[in-house]
This record gives sequence, C-alpha cells and structure tokens, in this order.
Amino acid sequence: MNIKVLHKLFLKHPTVCTDTRKITKDCLFFALKGDNFNGNTFAKDALTSGAKYAIVDEKEVILDDNYILVEDALKTLQELATYHRNYLDLKIIALTGSNGKTTTKELINFVLKKKYHTVATIGNLNNHIGVPLTLLSMDYTTEIGIVEMGANHLKEIEFLCTIAQPDYGYITNFGKAHLEGFGSIEGVIEGKSELYNYLKDNGKLIFANPNDSTQLKQLEGYNNTYTFCNIDLVKSNPFVVAKYDNTLITSQLIGAYNFNNISAAITIGKYFEVPTNEIKDALENYTPENNRSQIINKDSTQIILDAYNANPTSMKAALDNFNQIDAKHKTAILGDMFELGKDAEIEHQHIANYSNNLNIDEIFLVGENFYNTKFKSPKVILCKTFDDLKTEIGSSKLESITVLIKGSRGMALERVLEIL
Repeated sequence: MNIKVLHKLFLKHPTVCTDTRKITKDCLFFALKGDNFNGNTFAKDALTSGAKYAIVDEKEVILDDNYILVEDALKTLQELATYHRNYLDLKIIALTGSNGKTTTKELINFVLKKKYHTVATIGNLNNHIGVPLTLLSMDYTTEIGIVEMGANHLKEIEFLCTIAQPDYGYITNFGKAHLEGFGSIEGVIEGKSELYNYLKDNGKLIFANPNDSTQLKQLEGYNNTYTFCNIDLVKSNPFVVAKYDNTLITSQLIGAYNFNNISAAITIGKYFEVPTNEIKDALENYTPENNRSQIINKDSTQIILDAYNANPTSMKAALDNFNQIDAKHKTAILGDMFELGKDAEIEHQHIANYSNNLNIDEIFLVGENFYNTKFKSPKVILCKTFDDLKTEIGSSKLESITVLIKGSRGMALERVLEIL
C-alpha cells in the first residue's frame, strides 16, 4: 500500500498506536520491532483490542483484510508522518540541544498557545519514533507544531529533520551530553548543528542566542536569523525573574540556567506576535514537572528535584545555582551521569571535586562512577548503590534543610523523596 492510500485511511482513523497496552478504538496499530520485541506478534492482539488496522511487515501474521502488509513498519510510520506534515502545510518549529530542550519546548508551547492552536512533543518523545508520532498527532486545526529532537549520535538530528522538515529551529546549547555516542564535545556540536545545516540548506529561519559564542560560530555567514530580544535577568534566587519590554516576568523556574530557556520562549513569542502581557501570563503560569527543577516542600525540608537527567554541563549548572541559594543547611544528593563513555571517570571526578569546593554542607554521591572517585572529604559521603544511600540518609538528621537531587534518569533519584 502506498503512502497516499494509507494516509486516506489515517484521516478516517487518525490515531496511531505502537503499544498494545495503549490501544484505542479504531486506531492504526504499527507493528514496530525492537531489540527485545516484535510488534508483528502482537498485531492480532491489537485488532482484538479495538484497532481498526494493523500495519505489519511480516506476511506470516496476516489473517484478514484488517492487516496491511508493508516492507518496513517503522519506515512506513516515518513516511506517513512526513506526508501528513506536508498535507497539513503547517509551520514546524524544531528544537534540540544538550540541556533544557524539553523545558524550552514547554515554555514555547505555553507562550504560542496564547494566540495559536499548537501541538508540541509530549514528554520527551523526541526520537525516530517519537517525532513521527508527534507529527501524526497534529490535524487541520493545528497552526504551529513544536517538535523536540533528541540525539545521542551523529546523523540522528539530520534524519529527524528529513521527517519533520522544520521551518524554524533553535538549539538550546551544546554541552557534555551523550559523549559515549558523539565521542567528544566537538562531536556534540557537530551532531546538534545538523539542525542548523538543514535549516540553512533550505533557507529557513533560525532563532539564535547572541550570548552563545559556539552557536554564533555555527551561524557565521547565514543571515536568515532572529536573535534574542532585549531581555534582562533580574534575579534567580531561587526563581528566575526576567525583564522584557518594561515588564517583570516572575517564573516558577529555578536557576540562572533557565534564563536562556525563558528568553527563547519570549523571543519566539515576539516573532509570532504574541502580546507581551500574554507572554508574561504564560511564563508565570508554567510549572515544571516530571522531575525537572521542581520545588517540593516536605515538612521543614525544601527539595529541588532535578532528577530527570544529568550530564557534566547540567550538573555543574545545577550545583552553581544551588551554591548561590541562601539556606541554613544545604545537602546535595548527586547520582551517576550516564552515556559518558571513556570520559566517565574524569567527568565524575571533576564533579566530585567541584561540588566539594562549594557552599554545600554535605554531599551524597551515589552510583558506581561516583563511588570510584579518588578523594576524601568530611562532607562527602560515597554510596555505591541506592540502598547504601538509604542507609546513610537514615543515619543522618536531614531536617530543616534544603536539598538538591540531581542525577541521570537511570538512577531514578526521585526515590529519595520516599526516604527524606
């Protein structure tokens, strides 16, 4: 079945599912394959659960006309998403970066939906499957799509751009993330800049941060850019307050590192002619969630929960912000940073040393990488496992304090909330 015919079916049944546990009535089920599963074996279950059609790529599983055979189910999903994106002929903003892209995406969406009907990436569905699903969630009412793109190796952003075909783009920053896949910070810059390369090759608009020298270097000689508005950082202790167009914007985001994320949302809002008062209202009403820079109060303890993910760049930024916070007693609980490859040992040692020199009363370092750091300090407690951390916290009097919790997703440090 060609994409045009499949798209006509999709318009009649405009919901896509790839997981039989999430089947909705009359959806299209795409039988995707992974390292540990084969969606073709679940096609019958999907149809029994209410799916209208199952798009499969193994002839052996076909039982009736509700199965649609294609050469490659994943490739078909991606091609359908691109076809649908062009069918709708809407505006697509693409977003990538080492840190802050999900928060920035949410802020941009909050601002733009004050004036437009928008659809943005849900959560962090930002890969070769998530991007197509995001595009297919848009319909004729959508005016602007905001598509987050993640990557952990070269050519990934380039490929996602061929699927989403963005009209606008922004890179939050270039940091030490996914070094295992990119190989080095230079590899990160090259990989993330694949978004810029696509936009430049197609004459599209790039939103640029004039304070990011690496970003500006990547944009040398390209004139179709729109730089940040005149925005001032008023304070960030703990919440970021910014001034734009003689208007104070008091966000619910902590840390100076979120100032650029807020600035990007303001700038893109201005470009799309969202009134200043609406921008202010949107940014002041955005509340971080999903373990991203959340402020949680438990009895007399204030917790900064930033346990969604971590890399050396974001870890240092979180520590710098925590260092500046005015509190009687400060405790940092830091978990291992993943996907650093050959740089894991030196980067964990650097963060351990760095944190020890800050205005923090006690530091729990959790995970095998941190446990193997080579130094001793009276205020640093090394915990090889989460169970070790539970034991150490149980023997410490963590009351009337301010706590920073930061670590990679695989460490699941939000579990600390249960034991504080």
